[in-house]
Formats: sequence, structure tokens, C-alpha cells
Amino acid sequence: MLRLSVGALRTRWQLFAGAVVAVALGVGLVQSGLQMLAATDRPVLPAGLSAYQRAQVREGYVGAATLLGMSVMLAVFLGVFIVSTTFGFMTVQRRREFGLLRLVGAPRGYLCLMVVTEAGLLGLVGSVVGLPLGVLATWAQSWLLMRLGMLPSWFEAPWDQGAVWAAMIIGVGTALAGVLAAAWRASRINALDAVVEGAAARRVMTGWRWFWGLSAAFGTVVLVIAAQAARDLVAGLMIGLVVMISGSVALSQLSPVVVPLVGRVPAVVVRGNLIADLARAGVLHAVRRSAATAAPLIVLVGLVVGLWGTFGSLAKAVGVEQERLITANVVVDHPVAPGPGIVAASTQTAVPIVVMRGKNTVYSEAIGIDAAAYQQTHRLRPRKGSLDRLTGRTIAIGPGMAVEGYKLGSILKVALGNRSVTVKVVAIMPETLDVSENFFIPRSLLPAGGRTETLVKLAAGATMGGRTVKEWAEARGEAQQRSNSGLFAALMGLAGIFTAVAVVNAVVMSTADRRREFALGRMAGLTRGQVVAIAVVESATVVVVGVVLGALVAAGALAGIAAGPYGLAALAIPWRLLGLIFAAALVVVGTAAALTACRAMSRRLGTY
Repeated sequence: MLRLSVGALRTRWQLFAGAVVAVALGVGLVQSGLQMLAATDRPVLPAGLSAYQRAQVREGYVGAATLLGMSVMLAVFLGVFIVSTTFGFMTVQRRREFGLLRLVGAPRGYLCLMVVTEAGLLGLVGSVVGLPLGVLATWAQSWLLMRLGMLPSWFEAPWDQGAVWAAMIIGVGTALAGVLAAAWRASRINALDAVVEGAAARRVMTGWRWFWGLSAAFGTVVLVIAAQAARDLVAGLMIGLVVMISGSVALSQLSPVVVPLVGRVPAVVVRGNLIADLARAGVLHAVRRSAATAAPLIVLVGLVVGLWGTFGSLAKAVGVEQERLITANVVVDHPVAPGPGIVAASTQTAVPIVVMRGKNTVYSEAIGIDAAAYQQTHRLRPRKGSLDRLTGRTIAIGPGMAVEGYKLGSILKVALGNRSVTVKVVAIMPETLDVSENFFIPRSLLPAGGRTETLVKLAAGATMGGRTVKEWAEARGEAQQRSNSGLFAALMGLAGIFTAVAVVNAVVMSTADRRREFALGRMAGLTRGQVVAIAVVESATVVVVGVVLGALVAAGALAGIAAGPYGLAALAIPWRLLGLIFAAALVVVGTAAALTACRAMSRRLGTY
């Protein structure tokens, strides 16, 4: 058995290459991620940092650990997906081989174990290849997280032998997890398949595939309707995250049915051209090939565009909400004295604060305000207590800490600058989308320094230089978006790399079955250029279909946001990102299709 498995890998190495690359990338990312997670869990901070600076560094470490954990899980998930696709496609191509083994007496368990052994060897090879990539990935991820401001410049992730062994185990485990379904299907092949291609070989949609696809599609439709009916932004955001996953699963499982159906639409535009008609026929009749290429694109576009749109909409909603909560007209970055044309001026100064509550210590920022001026320029009012009592040694809990369990009337010990004081909680503000305001204190408690801005409410007809409230609110939303954009750019790049491996892998594997098809085209009078053009146009059609279906999933995820309280004003559609993915997919898939078609025709006619 081992000799057969090794021989299969050696003779079909080109078809297994994509899965090996996926496992190697996954092992490298897991190794580097675990090394960096260990380093962030036990941070070594230089001497001389203040308590607030140490808290900021630790907060950055928490953000870095979150990103690293997400990248590790994403790498494992996509690795399993690619290995599963590879062996699923391979099982179909090797039905005659497996049928011959059954014909000479091989039991079903033997075939299953042989395929699992091939996957184990593939995982082992990928793990060995991935270890050097882990060193490079550690340097690359450290540099990226420093650029994003999550890690300090002195951060180092030392070599961790445990992370290496864990990455190798995960690499082999990823390959074994991805092959289970294909191994079971291989064990169901009969001896008759060695002689004639039965209906089972031609059937792409199995019973289980119909079940999971239709179940996920039904759940997606129900969730989209629920998000529309809820008319709540937070509920729409949470439901949208689930819709991205369920919708991607549904269309991926149903892709052998949906891709040819949608693939008829682009062909209508260019009907009548020989190359276009042959490419259309390839998309419609080579269902397995088209679905295998489109499925990774559906998942990529659905998840990445949906996530970017969801969190972009959240950031946009922050600006819309702030604009509606503010009654001022102008925002300036300096104190403003009372004067003609000024109805109210709320000067707000942000300073570092350390809040001690029992055994818990919070390092954050407090905003020094004048309660009367604040209430004249803001519509937001406390859900408990009153801002009128914010005088002397008192504190108000801001929207960012509204759900942290602070009690009205409780006593807190806080440190402001070099002074430590005891304050009483006199107000608790309601929760808002903007969580940057954590504590409010009277201006009499402010230490020296800080960041000051003033919200000015003008009389009718009065003017003043500075930013309008709309510009100020949009800037707050954009600042929140910038804090998320680096994280999602890293995840999007990782997902894009794995998707490129998956689609190129699908194109390479499918070309192995097309040598005879290309040769027949040549003998029918087609030139090499025409055959290559057919392959490229066919691939481009599948890319269009995959991106359209992925965009449909993303649209379903964003539907609940559009139905929320802020309507279309809070909806952020990442058109530029969608266009970038579409262009990159066309280039990658088109290039892979052209190169593999040229290689498939490298032999002379009559030798196929």
C-alpha cells in the first residue's frame, strides 16, 4: 500500500502540487503565529515606561494576538478546503484505477486507507517544506504588525521548538481532515468502474451535497429576511456575519448547478463567435471543472467583501450616529471663549486615566467636560444618574464602558497625571456605536496637557472657522475604519494567497483531463492560439460567475444594515475592493489557463 501511495504522489506530483503548497503555507503561518502568540503572551517590556504606556503596549499585544489567532484559523480552514478539493477531484479522475484495484480483489477499506496514506504523505511533505517558510513568515508578520502599530519596535519572537512540532502536527492533520470525504468516496467505487463509466462517475451532485447546499441556502434566506425585519444595526451586523458563511457554503455546495446556470448569461453577449461558443460549451458541460474553479472565488468574495463592507458600514454608522447626537455646528481644536454669535461652547480635553475598581485596573482616557456646556451641544443623556452632578471629585461612565458593570454611586480610585484621587460615579451614559469615550470627569480634575477640541453651537447667521460637525463625525468614523483596515488587509491578503493557490490548482488538475480534448480541437482545424483563447475565455467566464455569486452573498450580508435605523446612509459598499479582486482573479486564472493549455499541447499530434 505504501508503495502504491508513494507511486501515486510521484507520478501525479503536478496535480498534488497545489495541495502541498497550501499545506506548506498553512504550516509556515501556524508556526510563525504560534511563536508570536507565545511572545505576546509573555511580553518583555523595557524599563522606564509609565503605567499608561505599558497598558497601551499590552493592548497592542492583545490586538496582535487576535489577528494572529484569526490568521492561524483561516490558514487551517483554507488548507483543509484546498486539500479536500484536490482529493475530491483526484478521486473522480482515478475511478478507473480504483476500479482495477477492486477488480483484482482489493477491499473497500484498502482503497480508503491508501487515499488517507497519500494525504498523510502529502501533509508530511508540505510540513517539511513549510518549516523554512515559518521563519520568513515570522519576520513578515512581525514587520506587518509593527507597521500597523500593534507591536512595538523592540518586539522579538524567539524560536520555539514546541511551535514547530505543533505546526507539523497541524499540517499533517489538515491533510488528513481534508481527505476524509474523498477517501470514503474512493471506497465506494465498484470493480465495474474499471470497464465502463457508470452513472455515479458522471453525477456531480451527490445526495449529501444537495442536502448541505439546500440547507445552507434555506438558512441564508431566513437570516436575510430576519435581518430585514429586525431593523436594528447591531442585529443586522451580527446576522450578516453568519450570512457570509452560510451563503458561501450554500453556493459552493450548489456550484455545479448554479455556475452553469449563471454562466449562460455572459455567453449571450458574445454569442455567434466560435471561440466564445466553444468556451460557453466548456462551462456548461464541464460542470465539475467550472464548479471547482468558481467555488474558491465565491468563498473569497463572499467573506472578504462582506466583512470589509460590514465593518466599513459600522465605521460609517459611527459618523452618522455622532452627527445626529451633536447639536453644535463647528468643531475646533482649541478652547473658545464666550462671545457674540456663540450660543454654547463645549471644550473637551482627553487625558490618560488609571481607574482602580477592586482588583481590576483599567488604563484608558478620560474626557474633561463642563457638564452644562456638554448638554447644550449633545443630545446624549445618561441612562442612570445626571451630568448636572458632575462636579468636584466625581466621574461619569462613558458609552465605551457602559456595559462593564459600573454601579451608580460607587466609589472609584483614579490616577490623573501625578495625582491619585477618589471619585464617585454620578452618571452612566448609554452605549453607542462609538466606543472611544470611556470616562467623563469635571474640568477641575484635569491634569496639565491633554488633547483639546471644542464643539461650538452658533447663533443663526453666525460663522466660524473649523470643521463642520458632519466633517468631524465622518473623521471619527474613518478613524475607526483605519483601525480595522490594517487587520482586514492582512487577512484579505492571506485569503487571497490561498484562493490563488486553490483556483490555480483547480485549473491545473482539470487540464490533465483535457489533453485529448485539445488534440481533437487541433485536428478539427483550430490553431494553438485558438485553443488557448478558448481555455482563457472559459476561465474568464467562470471568474465572472464566481465573483458575481460571491458578491450576491456579500449583498445578502449587507442587506440587514441597509434596513437598519440609519438606512443607506450607513451602508459602505467596497466597490474598489471588489474590482481589485475581480481584476486579480482574471489575471491569475487567465494566466494559469493559458500556461496549462500551452503545456497540454506541447506534445505532437498523434501522441495523445
